[in-house]
Amino acid sequence: MTGVLLTQYQGTFIGPVAWVLGKLMDGVFIVLNAIGIPNIGLAIIIFTFVIYMCLMPLTIKQQKFSKLQVKMAPELKAIQDKYKGRKDQEAMMAQQEEMKAVYGKYGVSQTGSCIQLIIQMPILFALYRVIDSIPAYVTSVKDVFVELANKLIVTSGSADFMQTLSGASRYAKQFSNTSFTAGTVNDYTTNTYIDVLNKASTADWSSLATKFPDLATLVNDTHKHVLSLNNFLGLNIGDSPSYLLKNAMSEKSFLLILAAVSVPVLAALTQWINVKLMPQQAPTSNDPNDQAAQMANTMKSMNTVMPLMSAFFCFTLPAGMGLYWISGSVIRSIQQVFINKHIDRMDLDAEIAKNQEKYQKKLEKMQEKTPNINQYAKFNTRNLSAMANSVTPADEKTAPVMTEDEKNEAIKKTESFYTSGKARKDSLLSKANMVREFDEKNN
Repeated sequence: MTGVLLTQYQGTFIGPVAWVLGKLMDGVFIVLNAIGIPNIGLAIIIFTFVIYMCLMPLTIKQQKFSKLQVKMAPELKAIQDKYKGRKDQEAMMAQQEEMKAVYGKYGVSQTGSCIQLIIQMPILFALYRVIDSIPAYVTSVKDVFVELANKLIVTSGSADFMQTLSGASRYAKQFSNTSFTAGTVNDYTTNTYIDVLNKASTADWSSLATKFPDLATLVNDTHKHVLSLNNFLGLNIGDSPSYLLKNAMSEKSFLLILAAVSVPVLAALTQWINVKLMPQQAPTSNDPNDQAAQMANTMKSMNTVMPLMSAFFCFTLPAGMGLYWISGSVIRSIQQVFINKHIDRMDLDAEIAKNQEKYQKKLEKMQEKTPNINQYAKFNTRNLSAMANSVTPADEKTAPVMTEDEKNEAIKKTESFYTSGKARKDSLLSKANMVREFDEKNN
């Protein structure tokens, strides 16, 4: 088990989520293998579909919040206009309270949409980690590389040569680990070789067979097996579109050029369609100080830039990542069509009433858990009363009675002690004198 875990992502938060998703990916591949179509591209599509279907309830909840936010926007804007230009603490607190009341009116939390994103983000990042390192999570894919990796480990010069391959730079720390430098077959070294071989391009495989002729047959057989797993609609998803385009142009193959260009283009196009299907919040004004307008303009800019960024990344990364982006965008777009229809049919007033009821119950629970300050005040008053009543007439008789001169002398001594700086800053005497000084200053 230790050997399998070594190549998996070990992040504190994303790592455990990636491990769970990796188990799901492994299960998908086992099913495909059982029905005779073991293919990484198809596994990625099915895996992405399952994940986004599981996330659909969160997506619907987030879209509902966005719909309510659009309805709340004019009221929030009115409050912002009311306190425009006022930066004093009293005005800022009053503005915050009024905005909080509006959110309460619609029965939603001010952090409603953030919570949905916080839940989804680790899953999406972990999803990327799993697809980026398939052999680390899918046992049957890893097994394809094991024999060749172990033979290379005991072959002289292989360690240095592996570090020259195109995907080796990201595993630099693993090459310097003592488990790797020992030069023996162990789980750590085997997984490091597999990591590099998994990122190797077609050119890397050819150079590997040339460099180690004794292993050429095993290298070619392993490469063929990997190609069969990575082949999706005639495209090797282990190679980047930039590499595929370079080869296609040298071979003057129009179909390969078209296939290489289609991945980044489809990634950008599908994401653009997905963005257009999502509900957009229009700017409420052109005022640069309007927070709602700023947020709407920022989202508009991101929606324009993100498809272009997707095209760039998909052009440079292995085509498998492009396939993941395309399939994810297509699935989200289909989901969005159904979500939009569902939200359009939604009775917004009934939804607001239901949310208000939930929000009110939440506030009541919070009030039950948080004791009222008046309760503390009453409690302290009762204690003081009890202490006062506990003084008996006998105590009063025996209590020493100070003359006026003695009282004045005691006050002078106390003031002298305070002004000398010997009194502790957190003492009752120090605080009492601070109050006295404040009263004298203001009177």
